[in-house]
Amino acid sequence: MPVTLPDNPTLDRLRGDARTLQRAVRAGDAEAIAEVRRLHPAGPGPDPATFALTAAQLVVARRCGFASWPRLKRYLDLAGPLRRDPLSTVADSGPDEFCVLACLQYTRADDPRRWARAADLLRDHPEIVTTSIHAAAAAGDADAVRAHLAEDPSLPQRVDGPFRWTPLMYLAYSRVAPSGGPGGAVETARLLLDAGADPNAGYLWRGMPTPFTVLTGVFGGGELGEVRQPPHPASPALARLLLERGADPNDGQVLYNRMFFRSDEHIRLLAEFGLGSGDGGPWRSRLTDALDPPAELLAQQLAWAIEHHMTDRVALLISCGVDVREALPNWPSRALAGLTPVAAARRCGADDVAGLLVRAGAPDEPAADR
Repeated sequence: MPVTLPDNPTLDRLRGDARTLQRAVRAGDAEAIAEVRRLHPAGPGPDPATFALTAAQLVVARRCGFASWPRLKRYLDLAGPLRRDPLSTVADSGPDEFCVLACLQYTRADDPRRWARAADLLRDHPEIVTTSIHAAAAAGDADAVRAHLAEDPSLPQRVDGPFRWTPLMYLAYSRVAPSGGPGGAVETARLLLDAGADPNAGYLWRGMPTPFTVLTGVFGGGELGEVRQPPHPASPALARLLLERGADPNDGQVLYNRMFFRSDEHIRLLAEFGLGSGDGGPWRSRLTDALDPPAELLAQQLAWAIEHHMTDRVALLISCGVDVREALPNWPSRALAGLTPVAAARRCGADDVAGLLVRAGAPDEPAADR
C-alpha cells in the first residue's frame, strides 16, 4: 500500500481526521461507512453508533498507507526533525538569499529566471561565498569551500542556511552555473565528501515520506519539466561520484522525478551501483515501512514503462531484476494494478513490450479485459 500523507502531516491533524471519521460513521454517513468497510478488518461493527475512536484511527492510518496507528505515529515522530517546507523559507541575508534563489525547491517557484537572479547577486556580491560555506557550495566554488574547510573541518556536517541543509545538499540542488564549470562542482563535492559529508543526506519535503536526497538534487527532473527542474549542470559526473562514495542507488524520489522523461540515463547509472538490490539503504532503515523496498520501486517503474510503451526502459528494468511475473502494484498506474506485466502490456497495445517480457521468462497471456 503506497504511503499517501497530506502535506506537513502532524499527529494532531490526523487525530482530528480520525475524530471526524468517527462522527461521520456514528451519524450514518454512507461514504464514511464504505471507507471503514474497505480499510478496517471488522468494518463499522453491528452498530455504527458505537464506532470507536481507535477503530477510526486504524482507518486513517491505512488511508495514509500504514498498517496501524502506532506505525503512523512512529513515522511522524521520526519525520518531524527531517521535515523541510520550502514554502515557509525566509531569506534576509546575502548568502541565504543567494541559496534560496539558486536552488531547486520543488515548488512553483522553480524557474531559470530565479537562478539568473542568483547569478546576478553573486556577481554583484562575490564576498557571499567567503561568508558562508553553504553559499560557496551552491556556487560550486571549490576554492572558497577549501578555504572554509581549512578554518573548520567540521563544516560539511553542519545543517544551516535557509533550508537547514548540509553544504553538499546546496551544491546538489543549485542550478547556478558552477565556478570553474562542471568540473568545479565535482571538485567541490569531492572536497566535502573527503571532509566527511554524508552522500545520503536529505530531507522530507513537507513531511512526505520519500526523501529528497543529495542524489535527488543532482538528477533533478520533476512534474514541472526539465526546463524548470533540470539536472545539475555537472550531472551525471556528480551523480557517479556520489554513488561511488556510498549514495544508495534505490532512490525513490530520483526514480519518480525522472519517470516522466524518455531518457533512461538515470536508470543505467543507478543500475551500475545496484538499483533493485540491497535493503533500501539508510533511509529505509530509518523510516522502515514508510519507504518501499527496492523490488517494489522496480515494479512501480515497470508499470509506468509498460503504460507508456517504454520498451528500452522495460529492458533496463529486466536487467535490474524486476519480477516479470508478479502482479503490478496499484501505483503509479491504477488502470494496470493487479495485472501481470504481460497482460498489462497486451491491454495497452504494447506488443513489443509484451514480447520482451515473455522472452525474459514471463508467461504469455492475452490482453486483460476490464
